Amino acid sequence: MEQRLRLVQGGHQPRADNRISERHAIAVPGQIVWKDARGTTRMASVLTRNVSEHGVSVECLSGVPIPLYRLVYFQIDRDARNRPDLPAALRKPNVLSAIFRVGASSQVTGAPAEYALRLLVEPVRATDTASKPATAWPAQEQTRTA
Repeated sequence: MEQRLRLVQGGHQPRADNRISERHAIAVPGQIVWKDARGTTRMASVLTRNVSEHGVSVECLSGVPIPLYRLVYFQIDRDARNRPDLPAALRKPNVLSAIFRVGASSQVTGAPAEYALRLLVEPVRATDTASKPATAWPAQEQTRTA
């Protein structure tokens, strides 16, 4: 039984080694926009804590609580979108995202103070040079018959 548990637990690699892309500590203002259960459009002002190509951690400055796994639109303020240290997905006017972690609630507002969003963007695929032909297809000769 003990051996089985060791197999299920897997390796003891640090969490940072499992990340697809690096996180960068960047503090820029933004908004989260979503529709609640009644269909009313809601908005929350946020400040980013750290960003990566596939996710962003934000500090909520105002707004009502956002449920876990809610689909939202995340947008960086227009003035900050041109920063070269932002991932390409966050330079767009808005990015479809999902709330995948909700932090502790603030004692002042009663709403969560932190959220983690998973950016729902198409992954960038590396081009495989081995699969491409080294030369162009040879031109075929056209023969005419009488």
